[in-house]
Amino acid sequence: MSLKSQRRLAAETLKIGESRVWIDPERIDDVSTAITRGDIRRLIHEGAIKALPKKGISSARTRIHEKKGLQKGYGSRKGTKGTRTPKKQLWAKRVRALRNHLRELRDHRVIAKNVYRKLYGMVKGGAFKSVSHIEQYVQTHKLAKRR
Repeated sequence: MSLKSQRRLAAETLKIGESRVWIDPERIDDVSTAITRGDIRRLIHEGAIKALPKKGISSARTRIHEKKGLQKGYGSRKGTKGTRTPKKQLWAKRVRALRNHLRELRDHRVIAKNVYRKLYGMVKGGAFKSVSHIEQYVQTHKLAKRR
């Protein structure tokens, strides 16, 4: 006995696809006798016909790839470098690292407070591109305290 028309009516009533219509195997006789939309609605209410849950797509493999840094080559990229990580974000990351390093130098008494203030202002102005650049500047200008 084919339940094709009942499945179609149930799918329309439940507003889902036909593949998601579940028909109770023990009530197949009741379902096969249902010929009107009213009959189908009654069977849905009784629980003889149900909508199966949607099947999702797992993000697990994607997360693993992201963690390993895979699938990030030129062929997978859409957008410029500045789009993928905004310039402002890169700037904030760099400035935080530089300011933390300056704080360390000051707290360990490698540089004086007035030198710290001067270098802090230079960091804000974009004078340094990395922590090693600050180190180089301190050495060449002999700003480190003598021990």
